Amino acid sequence: MDTFNTVVKFFRDCGPFLYPSLTMMTLGLAIAIERFIFLRRTRTENRKLWDQVLPLLQGGQLREVHALTKASDSAIGKIVTNGLERMKTARHRDDIDHAMEEGMMEIVPRLEKRTHYIATFANTVTLVGLLGTIIGLIKGFTAVASVNPAEKAAMLSGSISIAMNNTAFALMVAIPFLLIHAFLQARAGEIVDSLEAAKITFLNTVQRLGSEGNRAERAAS
Repeated sequence: MDTFNTVVKFFRDCGPFLYPSLTMMTLGLAIAIERFIFLRRTRTENRKLWDQVLPLLQGGQLREVHALTKASDSAIGKIVTNGLERMKTARHRDDIDHAMEEGMMEIVPRLEKRTHYIATFANTVTLVGLLGTIIGLIKGFTAVASVNPAEKAAMLSGSISIAMNNTAFALMVAIPFLLIHAFLQARAGEIVDSLEAAKITFLNTVQRLGSEGNRAERAAS
């Protein structure tokens, strides 16, 4: 019960500047949870589809690969579909690579969407907390100017303690937010790297299949 009362007193002493900080904390947590779920689902879907596509691709079953990727909403499905459809009109590796890069340019912003708001909230909450501390100190020093000298020390220490609550709360929010932002950025980077690796594997496999097909045609002739 003492802990609960301490927490309640802490929030009450923060004053009106607590409310914008709490609002930004709530929004930041909502974004962090949504991004974590989205990135985890994207990673799982990509891995599941690629495990199905790779054996078919290595076996030269491009029609089956196209059917799988076109029916999928995953990021890797979009990239592979772009490459396969470009192969219908162009066989050069660079042309296929450019088509797959177009898919990457569409996917990467979706992976990083809204993540930057978490870092923005972390910085803004810190500034709001500092502003609350400064306003609290101004009020405290103004109030003690007209009180009995015997009461000044106790009143001033109480005012400073209350003012510092704003900075303490801001830092308690900002530090985890910066860590969460770094984690989500790293997770998005891992997905982009896996897509790049899959793209290179696709291009190398298609090039190998094309070379084998050309050798077979020359041998038959």
